[in-house]
Amino acid sequence: MAQAKILTEREGAVLRVTLNDPATRNSLTPELVAGLHRALVAADEDQTVSCVVLTGAGKGFCAGGNIKDMRDGNDPMFRGTPHEMQEGYRNGIQALPRLFNRLDVPVIAAVNGSAIGAGCDLACMCDIRVGASDTKFAESFMRVGLVSGDGGAWYLPRVVGLPRALEMALTCATLDAQEALAFGLVTHVVEPGALLDKAMDLAHAIAAHPPRSIRLNKRLLKRSNEIDLEAALELAASYQAIVQNTADQKEAVSALLEKRAPAYVGR
Repeated sequence: MAQAKILTEREGAVLRVTLNDPATRNSLTPELVAGLHRALVAADEDQTVSCVVLTGAGKGFCAGGNIKDMRDGNDPMFRGTPHEMQEGYRNGIQALPRLFNRLDVPVIAAVNGSAIGAGCDLACMCDIRVGASDTKFAESFMRVGLVSGDGGAWYLPRVVGLPRALEMALTCATLDAQEALAFGLVTHVVEPGALLDKAMDLAHAIAAHPPRSIRLNKRLLKRSNEIDLEAALELAASYQAIVQNTADQKEAVSALLEKRAPAYVGR
């Protein structure tokens, strides 16, 4: 019986999603990409999920593309005519950057071991990244003669800035955890044994707030980063009008004034 490539585990309002192909360091095969896409769509549609933690099974977060599949043409991205290869990307791995860009549920990457090539880009698609002291990142596409075909050229500069993204992509240098912290790739570095706990603690800190406010705050921040000030203010006003008419907003105010823990109902 084949093992599931994606594992999910619920802990309250937090969903942990694990890339589960440790034999390939969780390479982004078509099966794994499709499974991850399904899991994230389901999480985003489930309004009782307030945060997702994404991590990898085994010794690495994600090794990116499978080099053997690249050599042997076992993936539509790596075989056929140039047009067929383009279609392989459009219909394959590029579904992930499109999905991440429209997710309302926050996603935290707990980056264990290495995040290489498309694995580095996958981490950048997440909203927050936590690294272990032995974590390594590399935007290493040119080592195998490629460019970033998975959306990393759009995501990486938004995380680290264009000059650092260019340095990473053009040198293919491997960054250790402290370098990743200095670049802004991760916001926290902890010991390997504490990585998942740190990511889950952050997720539960997020999930402690009103579910609708969490999603609208994420959406507002992302959209405001792409539009001008006037449009951002208009969007903020419209979202504020939505949340101020929810039971959870009223409960938040009451709980604060009464010095008690809030009991949110998700509406």
